[in-house]
Amino acid sequence: MKKLWNKYHEIIMYLIFGVATTVVSWATYALFTFLIPTFSFLGITVENTTTSNVLSWICAVIFAFITNKVWVFNSKSWKPSVAFKELWMFVLSRLATGVIEWVGLPILIAIGVDQTIFGVDGMIAKIIVSIIVVILNYVFSKLFIFKRKKEATDLEEKDTDDIIEDILDDIRKK
Repeated sequence: MKKLWNKYHEIIMYLIFGVATTVVSWATYALFTFLIPTFSFLGITVENTTTSNVLSWICAVIFAFITNKVWVFNSKSWKPSVAFKELWMFVLSRLATGVIEWVGLPILIAIGVDQTIFGVDGMIAKIIVSIIVVILNYVFSKLFIFKRKKEATDLEEKDTDDIIEDILDDIRKK
């Protein structure tokens, strides 16, 4: 069992925190729909569901970023330049997969993948798109956002004073 855990630890953690992210999304959506009224802005009515959906997406992305960084991909550096770059790339990748989901679902339904499950029309299409999005989110995080060479990560975790001190220690030893 330990061998399997070691081999699939990252994927297991990704799936666990993916479920947790979904819970955060749904819970914050429900909370915001109770707290935020429908309002008008420049003559346009903005439904509370729209506002709540956007805010819950933001909460879910922030939660997913932190949990993926810390517990899934073990990106250790919180140096602002590193963390902000990771955050920026994470948000962009989530926006990209969000577009894939928003566009992919109606396309699949239009081509006939509109089967009903549990009384929900198009649920097969929703499941297919969700699987694609989860896989893409994992690939983007693994290959582009949290991937670093060990040497670069070690240097990024040290501040300038630590690096200078290490150099001076090396010189003193010689």
